[in-house]
Amino acid sequence: MSTVARTASQALRRFGFTFAADGSHAACLAAGPDGGWYAESWRLPADGSPAEPVPLPPPAGRTESLRSQPVAMSDGRVLVCRHDGERHDLVVLSAAREEREQQLARLWLPGLRLLPVPGGGAVALGTDGRPVTTVWRIAADGSPPAQVAELPGMYGGGLWLDTAGRLLALDRVADGSVRTVVLDLDGGAVTPLLEIAEGSNDRLVLFDPPSGFGVVRSDAPGADRLGWALLGGSDPVRFPDCLHQPGPVPRPIALAPGGGTDPRVVLQLDHGAATALALWQPSAGRLDRLPAPPGRFGETGHWSAAGLRVPYSAPDRPAALATLDVDALLAAGAAAGPGAVPPPLPLQLAPLAPHAAPDDLPGGAHPPGWRVDGSAEPGDGGSWQAARPVHLGGPAGPLEAVVYGGDSWLAAPHLVLALHGGPADAWRLEFDPALQRMAGRGTAVVAPNQRGSTGYGPAHEAAVHGAWGGPDLDDVLHLLDGLAEQRAALGLEPPALFGVSYGGFLALLAAAHAPAGHLARCAVVAPFLSGARLLAEAAEPVRAMCERLGGAAEAQDVRGPRDVLRLAHRLTAPLLIVHGDRDEVVPVGQSRTLRHELLRLGRAEGTDFRYVEAAGAGHELLAEEGAAVLHELLAGFLRTGRPA
Repeated sequence: MSTVARTASQALRRFGFTFAADGSHAACLAAGPDGGWYAESWRLPADGSPAEPVPLPPPAGRTESLRSQPVAMSDGRVLVCRHDGERHDLVVLSAAREEREQQLARLWLPGLRLLPVPGGGAVALGTDGRPVTTVWRIAADGSPPAQVAELPGMYGGGLWLDTAGRLLALDRVADGSVRTVVLDLDGGAVTPLLEIAEGSNDRLVLFDPPSGFGVVRSDAPGADRLGWALLGGSDPVRFPDCLHQPGPVPRPIALAPGGGTDPRVVLQLDHGAATALALWQPSAGRLDRLPAPPGRFGETGHWSAAGLRVPYSAPDRPAALATLDVDALLAAGAAAGPGAVPPPLPLQLAPLAPHAAPDDLPGGAHPPGWRVDGSAEPGDGGSWQAARPVHLGGPAGPLEAVVYGGDSWLAAPHLVLALHGGPADAWRLEFDPALQRMAGRGTAVVAPNQRGSTGYGPAHEAAVHGAWGGPDLDDVLHLLDGLAEQRAALGLEPPALFGVSYGGFLALLAAAHAPAGHLARCAVVAPFLSGARLLAEAAEPVRAMCERLGGAAEAQDVRGPRDVLRLAHRLTAPLLIVHGDRDEVVPVGQSRTLRHELLRLGRAEGTDFRYVEAAGAGHELLAEEGAAVLHELLAGFLRTGRPA
């Protein structure tokens, strides 16, 4: 299928949503079943009627990169920054055929990011390897970028303190702390804005220019918390107890229009694999949960008279824009939140027979005041496969997993234990085309968030720092053994293993340590062989990540080395290895080396193992153009041991 022929209804993946300042349009990157990425412009009618996505594919059948950054404009056009190494092309995309793509500028420097300007256009912040940030104004009329400041230090964030696009709040990193400062784009001057306590990290995370109301994130109270203040006033920042929630700090995503000095704020609450939304108002002193189907929200939103618009995805609902009538949701009866975490489910008690699906399944009950626009339906007229979070017993405590296969998942003819990348990552309750394809072929999928995963507290995430393939491998082998034993009692084959990037490394380690008869087959995508081998071959940004997460150290225990190459002789289950030959994160040499070692050990390629090198593909090959072919390949192999 050509890029030009794509339609918005085919988009299975979307990310990078931005909203125009007036809320009239949104923009994002989207990809259809073939994995080719393109920009989308969304028209957001002021009367609250359904949002309308319009694809803006590049001309001549090209695709956008996953690194492209879209910025929504109030006239429906989209400003895109295309990153290719140190080259950054700034273009404006339009639905009008005569001006589909307009080149604005090309900038050369290591890093660049865009911030939309309220009056149109954008501000670009660039870094060139020095501890200096350069700021440009980017006009949408085709004029060259105008440099307005060169600031010592590194800057993040970005909130406008006025409606004219002159005063920009930025987070400056200096002397080991983060403080929000104000950049005056007219003169390039920088002045302090937040200095709550000596040595504290203080950031402005949401602001209402007419009233001066701001939401602040700071560790000045002794822990990282949300507070609020009227900026420019004499009153101190307040840190309400109701905003101090267990788990990750709530994320403010939108202010109600015309809120004044006591505005209503919608917060996103992360709870493991899923997220929830809650309404907070300073005078009320509480959080009111908004009833919405389980899934994942998009960390940004825009609230107008038409409703609150926010990106949303669930395992059986491809990413799109949800429109919420907050008052209607509250009137319908706010849910009590996620409630108590259910006790971990011993595998021997997992239900083996299907029954009626509960109302809380993703994509199930839709409360009044809730609508999703632009979510793709399956092309075959069927339905997407649902998944739900399940808590399973682990060797050191409960482990949450996203599970496809209904209530009888444990008794499915075929079952896959899927391992995410990272290690600082997690499976989320959102649409995943690769897992969806496996589930669509009748394979149950258990995607656990073992130790090392994000979203479950600092201790859970830090458990593998300096011990890659340590506590997380214990968790995976515990689940693999339990699943294999339960399925053997039912006369079913053992589970298969699937892993991507770090998950591929972990899956290979698990395959090497699994007892005989506990593993049906194993498929890995872009794996590396050990932390030390990755450090030796990877580019500088990846090496820095490995060092930060303790990848250079090796777990010391009775399991021995965490080097897949030294364990290759123990990889006896049928194996599929897939790697992109232009992988910029995990060099393809890692998989080539494993292939050569398997051949040296006398393994027969095509029988004992299969090796697929995807030409022109990078590290995100399961999300790049041609990904649907790889999804089918993986689904077929994991189900039968033979590629489709």
